[in-house]
Amino acid sequence: MADIPKTMKAMVLYGKDDIRFVTDKPVPVPGPGEVLVKVKACGICGTDVKIITKGMPNMPPYGRFTQGHEWAGEVVALGETVDEFKIGDRVAIEAHKGCGRCSNCIDGHYTACLNYGRVDKGHRASGMTADGGFAEYAVHHINALYKIPDNVDFVQATYVTTLGCALWAFDVSGGYVAGDAALIVGPGPIGLSLVQTAKALGMETIILAGTREERLAIGRAAGATHTVNIKEEADALGKVMAITGGRGCERTFDAAGNSESFDLCMRAATRGHVMTLVSFYKQPVTASLDYAVLNSISIRTVRGEGGNNCKRALSLMAQGQIDTSRILTHTFPLEKFAEGYDTFVNRKDGAMKVVITM
Repeated sequence: MADIPKTMKAMVLYGKDDIRFVTDKPVPVPGPGEVLVKVKACGICGTDVKIITKGMPNMPPYGRFTQGHEWAGEVVALGETVDEFKIGDRVAIEAHKGCGRCSNCIDGHYTACLNYGRVDKGHRASGMTADGGFAEYAVHHINALYKIPDNVDFVQATYVTTLGCALWAFDVSGGYVAGDAALIVGPGPIGLSLVQTAKALGMETIILAGTREERLAIGRAAGATHTVNIKEEADALGKVMAITGGRGCERTFDAAGNSESFDLCMRAATRGHVMTLVSFYKQPVTASLDYAVLNSISIRTVRGEGGNNCKRALSLMAQGQIDTSRILTHTFPLEKFAEGYDTFVNRKDGAMKVVITM
């Protein structure tokens, strides 16, 4: 076993818009069912920005809290009862570990755990309600841990949570999708992940809509059969209908999170089919829900990467069906977190997804 220090380098959130690099944070100790991981890489997510700027319910106290929920590394210590992993295993995490005791968790809906944020009940959300991966070491429960395939590196492995969200969105939308049409609104990391997932699952028509031409171009390279620039297209819905011969799309996904994207996804959905919300909404949404009722449009939602879909994400990556290079655009060492964060927030140099390495 490698020597494990008592303290480590880490990012600590001291208050709103006040995240600091420290060198003396205590290294955590794994409890029963947990492992200690030497973190190798951790991605920055839009949720991290929300936490840094606004905080979030049930997060650890300012002055002690380390964020980061998209991380991967190497197992260096085992907690009591752990025999599913061994020292030296390369692992990636799923952020959400349900309590395992509420009715939702028993039903398999652990990302909707009824004890969300209750550490005393066993719930953990790494980097959100418990310390996460912007540090040299982190503890994680084996229920939400996956071995990384040999042909996937640590930086690539940070993508499993983002890709897992996309897979979970397809999962909850229900049924086979091979040969169907999809509309995805919002060509950010989640939207582009939905594009690649749609391609991997055999969808015939994949329409990506957004306002940034450079990201739409990435979408075309990633598998979108058609793109719609909402800024340039006077009638985006009409364009989608023209592409689909007036039928609409069996699956629509809102990864943009505003009234316009919601309405477009609802109206572009094929009668009797499904729209799925894969975004947080900054403002209340205004829409005529009569349309959904009159056309039997089911509206479903996704929070996180449930349904064991991080495991599926790793498999698709190992099979070569997912190109992470189009999403993971920049890396920075932990000591330069501030620069990496600024690059991500302000989309500098075409930044899509920024990864912090240790």
